Amino acid sequence: MKLLALSEGSYSVDSTKKFIPFNPEIDNRKDRPGSLFIHVNPFLIKTQDDLIILDAGLGYKDTRDELILHQNIRNAGYEPEDVTLVLMSHLHYDHSGGLVVERNGKLEVSFPQARHVIQKQEFEFGLSGKSSSYHKEIFEALQQQATIDFVDGNGEYKPGIRYELSAGHSKFHQVFWMEFDGKKVFFGGDELPEPEQLLRKFVAKYDYDGQRSADLRIEYGKKAAADGDICLFYHARTFPIGTVNYNGEQFTVMPY
Repeated sequence: MKLLALSEGSYSVDSTKKFIPFNPEIDNRKDRPGSLFIHVNPFLIKTQDDLIILDAGLGYKDTRDELILHQNIRNAGYEPEDVTLVLMSHLHYDHSGGLVVERNGKLEVSFPQARHVIQKQEFEFGLSGKSSSYHKEIFEALQQQATIDFVDGNGEYKPGIRYELSAGHSKFHQVFWMEFDGKKVFFGGDELPEPEQLLRKFVAKYDYDGQRSADLRIEYGKKAAADGDICLFYHARTFPIGTVNYNGEQFTVMPY
C-alpha cells in the first residue's frame, strides 16, 4: 500500500462560502475578518487492485490551467485516468470541486475511469440545490458522465473497504475504514478533519449536528488508538496522516 496526501493548499472562507487562497507566509489573517482558515488535503491510496482518491478538493487550477489535484497525482507517478475508485465522505464544495474539471466552457469528470462511491441521499440533497455548500452543476455532470456506485447506510463496498453513515457534519456524511496489506486506515472526512480536534473538546456551529460530531470525534479517536489505525486528516494544517494514542484521559497524535 502506498498512501499520500495531495495538498491543495490553504484557504480562507467567509460567510459567502467563497474559498480564497491564503498563504500564511505573506497573507494576514486580520485582513480577512470573520473567515475560517483551512487546509485542503485529498488523499491517494495505491493498493494491489486500485488507485483510490478520498475526497476531491476544491478543483482549483494551477497557472497552466491544470487541476492542482491532477498535477499532484502525476507528481506521485500516476495519471488521473489511472484512478479506479473515488470515495466521497460528503459533497460540500471543498470536497467535491475536484470531481469535475472545466474545459472549453464545459464540465468534464476528473476521473473518467473511476467508480464514485457516494451516499445516495447525500447526492440527492446536493443535486436539489437547497444549500450553497453544494454546487449542483458538479452533480449534474457526474450524473451524465460518471460511474456512480450509490450506497445507503452502512456496509462493505468491497473486501477491505467499509463505509458507515455517520450524519454528523452533513446529514448524510459517511466515514471509511479500510485495510490493505495488513494496515488499517481510517478516513473521517469532516468529522475528524484535523489531528488537533482530538486534543480539545468543542461543538462546531458549521456541523449539521455539532454535538454528534463532537461525540463521534472521541469515538473515532479511541477506536483508532485501540486498532492501530492510520488516520487521514483532510483539513490538517500540520500533518495530514497520523496515528493516535489514548491513555484513558487524553489523546496524542503523531505523524505517520
